Amino acid sequence: MDPAKTYPSTICHVLAMPYPGRGHINAMMNFCKLLALKRPQHILVTFVVTEEWLGFIGSDPMPDNIRFATVPNVIPSEHGRAKDFPGFMEAVSTKMEAPFEELLDRLEPLVTTIVADTFVVWAVGVGNRRNIPVASLWPMSATGFSLIHHFELFVQHGHFPIELSDIGDELVDYIPGVSTMRIIDLPTIMYGNNRKVLNRNLEGVSAVSKAQYLLFTSAQELETEVIDTLKVELPLPVYTIGPAIPYFELQKNSSITNGHNDVNYLEWLDCQSTGSVLYVSFGSFLSVSSTQMDEIAGGLRDSGVKYLWVSREETAQHGDASGSDMSLVLPWCDQLKVLCHPSVGGFWTHCGWNSTLEAAYAGVPMLTFPILGDQIPNSKQVVEDWKVGWRVKKDVGSENLVTRGEISELVKMFMDQKSNEVNEMKKRAKQLQEVCRGAIAEGGSSETNLDAFIKNISKGHGQ
Repeated sequence: MDPAKTYPSTICHVLAMPYPGRGHINAMMNFCKLLALKRPQHILVTFVVTEEWLGFIGSDPMPDNIRFATVPNVIPSEHGRAKDFPGFMEAVSTKMEAPFEELLDRLEPLVTTIVADTFVVWAVGVGNRRNIPVASLWPMSATGFSLIHHFELFVQHGHFPIELSDIGDELVDYIPGVSTMRIIDLPTIMYGNNRKVLNRNLEGVSAVSKAQYLLFTSAQELETEVIDTLKVELPLPVYTIGPAIPYFELQKNSSITNGHNDVNYLEWLDCQSTGSVLYVSFGSFLSVSSTQMDEIAGGLRDSGVKYLWVSREETAQHGDASGSDMSLVLPWCDQLKVLCHPSVGGFWTHCGWNSTLEAAYAGVPMLTFPILGDQIPNSKQVVEDWKVGWRVKKDVGSENLVTRGEISELVKMFMDQKSNEVNEMKKRAKQLQEVCRGAIAEGGSSETNLDAFIKNISKGHGQ
């Protein structure tokens, strides 16, 4: 978008402020693209990132009515974020607000709405001081939001502070709208040495009540009870607009390699039989120990199951990008296109919320391997509530190594297309797919909510 271009005073100018992490930025960008594509003549989106992040995503194709704006690199680099996550979160909370306000002062046309990630804890205060409506975008499950929103109930029931060794199997059945879960299935910020991160989460969720709107990247039908409960409890409109994944780009003939790979992985998938390939990805942020990774690699090889493994770090150790009849190991792929490919019959996932939604949209069963944070309750949701997956580790959160032999046997059973249990799980995954696609179809819950949100923020701006 041409920064020198002039815009009519009636345009709805949305300023998007994502939390500077890959999963958060992806969710915010997908939401902004949905907004921009819905009203290309009436909505302008300015997407705020650090200068470092502009280098990562600035060349990605965008709708004409989305433009980037930057703040300086006042926070630690993305490359070292996982090494000191509490320090990184603290920097986002304390160092980005001033440059954001300076940017706001010089932006034209005037900003009419701020959409900010809930974890950008200062954004609601900035909007309220300037009389600019703020929509808080929660890029994880509504269940995860509710667990933090109702934190005081854990204290009242003697479940905080938590010692997993003593009460890990005790049940939590008192969070309104949330299905019963074990203590050990809670987000890891609720126990261990995570008090700083927990406090920032509590601060962000508490600030939501002072915003003007709350946006969930989930779909109403995926978490009906918890969302209905929150709509009653919270003093602001709640919109489910998900799944906020790039389904609207699936038909594009974008470059398959995207500058990351020398091999055309979709062509490799085309050569495999229907439902025969296990897709493996542990996300971009956290990783498991090298010992566990060796066991996973050995187990996958021993299983005899075909697999496509996307891994930035382990590619050199566990395979190459040339492809073989049995496996393909790559540093990058278009995940949603892969999951929607007919040859993919399962997804071994870390259970990040974006990945979980993509698997649900694709109708693919999941092998859940959560590492940290909200991935733990997401795994529980997949396995116990939706019943579209199996756990790799029976003892969630434990440090026990899953051995090569255990992995090999599990993968063989999970990908067995003659198994009645697996085929029943696949049927449920296809039903979940119908739910997701129904929500975003014309007249569906998410599509209707997006229209209602746009109507609200456009009042007085030519709509």
